Amino acid sequence: MTSVITPNGVVAETVLSDGSAPLGRRRRRFPTGRALTYTVLSLGLLAWLMPFIWMALGSIKTQAEILARPPTFLPQQPTLEHFARWFNELGFWRYFTNSLVVALFTVLGNLIFCSMVGYALAKMEFRGKRILFVAVMTMLMVPGVVTFVPLFVMVARLGLLNTYPALILPFVTSPLGVFLMRQFMQGIPNELMEAARVDGAGEFRIFWQVVLPLCGPPLATLGILTFLGSWNNFLWPLVAGQNREMFTLPVALSLYSVGAHGVNHGLMLAGAVLVITPILLLFVFLQRYFIQGIATVGLK
Repeated sequence: MTSVITPNGVVAETVLSDGSAPLGRRRRRFPTGRALTYTVLSLGLLAWLMPFIWMALGSIKTQAEILARPPTFLPQQPTLEHFARWFNELGFWRYFTNSLVVALFTVLGNLIFCSMVGYALAKMEFRGKRILFVAVMTMLMVPGVVTFVPLFVMVARLGLLNTYPALILPFVTSPLGVFLMRQFMQGIPNELMEAARVDGAGEFRIFWQVVLPLCGPPLATLGILTFLGSWNNFLWPLVAGQNREMFTLPVALSLYSVGAHGVNHGLMLAGAVLVITPILLLFVFLQRYFIQGIATVGLK
């Protein structure tokens, strides 16, 4: 570091040996960059939130105000009539219960079975292991619509149409879940399992008491992804649950928002708010585990 001193003994300039600006001078420019970064991020966040804000505000507007030209951003005559119709006339709680039951059992099945298969692929040696893993990776590239018709024929021949098993069983495991759990479990030290085997523990006990407690982040990630997919699933519940008593929220939202006089936009927006609220709450409570699980699996 070199300092230039004036004749009166005052330091006029300080230059680092590598030619860069001193720390104090660099710090004076940093707040400007931070402000610009925050401004760009805030604008991006606002653009991302705008459709949700518009949906929430539209849910308390009248049909005439929603269709008015030019459109208004804030409701002029706020009303809760659309929410009242969902709760009082359209049987919201029935469809909410169906969606919740299907989503919870689907998540539970994925957490159990994907973890078991992932443990077997990561920590056990058996004949055909590589072939099984290749099959799992292949299924990741197969679109779900390809298996739609065979699944429907299978469920119909088993006599399960219009039942909860028809909505749950085809999705109790997934290739993505198996891959996610397998990648994470590969990073668990084998010494832990060897020590448990020396103590006389079997494979199931090792899986349940040693491995599974270490898999909090990937389990949370898998749970969120599975719940999101099951909660928003529309086509399969529409086909497999043909009775109104078995409708889930997305199916009910699509059917009741369209009537003889066209689309009831207010009713649709109110239903969309009711559908998306549980997902947002779930992500808010589990976002730390979700981000940690994605980051951890990405390092494997």
